[in-house]
Amino acid sequence: MRLSSISFHRKSWLASLLAVALSLSAGASAAPDDATTPPQSQQKSGSGAKKPADATTKSSSKPQTAAKKPDTKPVQAKPAAASAKPVAAKAPAAPKVVTYGSVRSHVVYVQDLSSSAVLYSRNEDVSRPIASISKLMTAIVVVDSGLPMSEIIEVTEDDVDTVKHSRSRLAVGTRLSRADMLHLALMSSENRAANALGRTHPGGLPAFVVAMNAKAQELGMSRSQFVEPTGLSSGNISTPRDLVKMLQAAAAREPIHRYTTDQQYEVKFKSGRTTLFRNTNMLVANRDWDIRVSKTGYINEAGQCLVMVARINNRDTAIVLLNAEGKSTRIGDAIRIRQLVQRRELALATDTVL
Repeated sequence: MRLSSISFHRKSWLASLLAVALSLSAGASAAPDDATTPPQSQQKSGSGAKKPADATTKSSSKPQTAAKKPDTKPVQAKPAAASAKPVAAKAPAAPKVVTYGSVRSHVVYVQDLSSSAVLYSRNEDVSRPIASISKLMTAIVVVDSGLPMSEIIEVTEDDVDTVKHSRSRLAVGTRLSRADMLHLALMSSENRAANALGRTHPGGLPAFVVAMNAKAQELGMSRSQFVEPTGLSSGNISTPRDLVKMLQAAAAREPIHRYTTDQQYEVKFKSGRTTLFRNTNMLVANRDWDIRVSKTGYINEAGQCLVMVARINNRDTAIVLLNAEGKSTRIGDAIRIRQLVQRRELALATDTVL
């Protein structure tokens, strides 16, 4: 009975020992998996951390690349170039704008006098004030009157401008020959000289104005009217076509040709004092120009005006510029027109810009 009890306890102990051994071996076999899992999970999380970091880097680099693209696009200016192309293309596509747009006077008329061909016209159909261009008609009447050019004429109070109150270098009491008065009226646009020429005409100013209008009708200037000899009144009106007729008549009279193209003229007064007068058209001093007749003019109603007959390409060309905004504009327009005629770019020109 004792032996069986011992035997039973031994078996129980062995069973317990075996159970412990089995549990230890089971724990030992499970331990490596638990030990390696955290590093793996850490490695996975570490690689996972790297991936977001890389992704952040990549994503951060992508916006930078995207940011560069907008910067480079304006440099390439594809849309701007596309929009600019039509503007650039308009200039050659519209020769009128390129060729004639630089002529800025409101009224422009250019005619080849040899063929009567109109090379350029703009707003030529309206009669308008012509300012001191009127003095060309004054000169034509004086020259055709046959009055002695050596006759002495005196400037009086009646010759003082009470319309525009313009200045004059001819004081009241100045005595000059009719030729000198005509010279100064044409070359320097002296208003007192022009008025004195009309006032001393047989029958006085009223008769002189009648003679001016009669001469205009004789020349075929059907849309012109004159009310006094200086051009200070806005009642003196004409059209470019009529002015070309007057220019041709003036150029055909040698004293008018000579006086209007003279660069300067020194006048000696009775007192012994001398005064130098200059041409109001600076182009007459330019050797590149061959001008047959010339006259400038200005009043507020007429704007800056310039009419000429110039020899261009061995042909007489009439140029009429009215209602320009400045003295430099009318001169610049004349220069540009001459260049266009020389290059034969005005052969088919018409422009009715208002």
